[in-house]
Amino acid sequence: MTEPSASSDITRGRGALLAGAAPVAVQIFRDVIAEAPADLEARYWLASALLGARDPQAEAAMDKARTLHALTEAHALGVDIGRCQTDAAYAGQLADQFYAHRCVALAGVLRGLALANGAADAQSLLGYGLALQHQGRIDEACGAFSAAASANPSSAVRQFLIYPQLFREDGDARHFAAARDWVALHAPAHPAAPHANPPREARKLRIGYVAPRFAGCQLEQFMAPLLDNHDPAAVEVVLYPQQAATEAAWPSWIQTHPIGGLDDRAAAALIRADRIDVLADCWGHTAGSRLPVFAHRPAPVQVAWINFIQTTGLDQMDYVLHADASADLTGMEAVYTERLWPIGPVFNAFRPAAGRLAPTRAPALQTGQVTFGSFNHPAKLSDATLDVWAAALRQAPNARLLLKYGYFIDPVLQRVTQARFAARGVAPERIAFAGHSGGAAYFEAFGQIDLMFDCWPAPGSTTTLDALSNGVPVLAKPTPTSGGLYVRAILNAAGLADLACDSAEAFVGKAAELAADANKLDALRARVRPGFDNGPLADEAGFTRRVEAAFGAMFDLWRSRAPAPPLAAVKGAA
Repeated sequence: MTEPSASSDITRGRGALLAGAAPVAVQIFRDVIAEAPADLEARYWLASALLGARDPQAEAAMDKARTLHALTEAHALGVDIGRCQTDAAYAGQLADQFYAHRCVALAGVLRGLALANGAADAQSLLGYGLALQHQGRIDEACGAFSAAASANPSSAVRQFLIYPQLFREDGDARHFAAARDWVALHAPAHPAAPHANPPREARKLRIGYVAPRFAGCQLEQFMAPLLDNHDPAAVEVVLYPQQAATEAAWPSWIQTHPIGGLDDRAAAALIRADRIDVLADCWGHTAGSRLPVFAHRPAPVQVAWINFIQTTGLDQMDYVLHADASADLTGMEAVYTERLWPIGPVFNAFRPAAGRLAPTRAPALQTGQVTFGSFNHPAKLSDATLDVWAAALRQAPNARLLLKYGYFIDPVLQRVTQARFAARGVAPERIAFAGHSGGAAYFEAFGQIDLMFDCWPAPGSTTTLDALSNGVPVLAKPTPTSGGLYVRAILNAAGLADLACDSAEAFVGKAAELAADANKLDALRARVRPGFDNGPLADEAGFTRRVEAAFGAMFDLWRSRAPAPPLAAVKGAA
């Protein structure tokens, strides 16, 4: 409980910070804490002020506020805090329970107590790393994953170090280095017998797809446009999931050969026996990956596609399908072991989930307040992103920001996020939160948003496509990275190239311009859903024909034993 005098001082310090006088605010909050060390609000505001002043003690102050808040919340829920500080098993069990309920900041603090009391096994370290990653504490998460890999140097554990690199600055290069390290340890090249696949004249091209599952998960919205539109007169398709039962809904002519019960060598032998011409990985370096199968070279042509579009690091992977054929990809080749094969104008087609609501007008017309939004994972809310979003909010004083994601159910993550914005001059009450929702409630959430904000260096994918397919404009600042090229291609394909800003200043200016005129927001919104529905993102058959043509050309190159073509030649054919 904040005492009246402390409350008055917090109000004074808050005013100083939001007015840009961070050093003044720092001293005010330090004085409050000296009198009331357990004052949670004072501790959060001190962390904000130190961040605003760029003081090196800021992170330590934020950690103290976060820890105090988490322990206070846990105690209110009946947790024995004293026992957590001495009983590692008890603290770890509670951490698992909070994590299962998406309270990742609470889970992280309790997991930290368990680790401090000796529970430093690989599984506990992985749990700690994931709790940190889902809060956006990427450097700390990578440290936990590295420790887990030391405790259990397995392929699956070390793979956790790869994906989070994309959330960091210079993410493509970091991801490339981590992937190559993983390959050297866990997927070195295995001797493979030559393939004898015959020319494809007078026969169908045989295509295989590998993923833990293709239906009933996020991948389905990307795979369904392809699998439902493949031409059975031109290709034969085999799916290689963990289990066959998950894939019953695909066209009956598509074969399913589960590999969940096979080790890598046996899975590769099965695929080779199926005489697959082009084998595509659809999962990348995420949990459940079967990339080591590709190290055995089960198919003459091997391709990486979907889930994410960075390198696998495998020398045995020939190509990565990439986005817009008009984009300049030449600078990207240094962070890929594969050749880039653009299949523009889009990297994927996308099928919106069933149940989309009717198009809506800009909500600001009725509410009188502009709502910016982001439905992105908290890990994507980088400092660079928040710098620009906060500047946009300062330039649009009539606007608020709604952050919606399952992990934002966590009250500690909410307050830390508000504190990060307060450090940038945005009052906490302007940042609202929503947790996970499904079905009609999920679609209705898009009716609250006037303008979605994208992130960088790790932009949205499914969240961006969901927004566009539900008629909500997305403002982005694509960086010169694989992810940036991807989001730029998405906006171009939806007829919204004007929402791809080339600088922070352009992003802030565009957001302020739209926030100042609800009618302009409404006119923009009227363009979005038709642009998606009538553009290449929804052209499932056209996209599938381009994929089939690309796979056929790759196989023909292998048959001719010709070297892979220069990138310019591939772009010309796309």
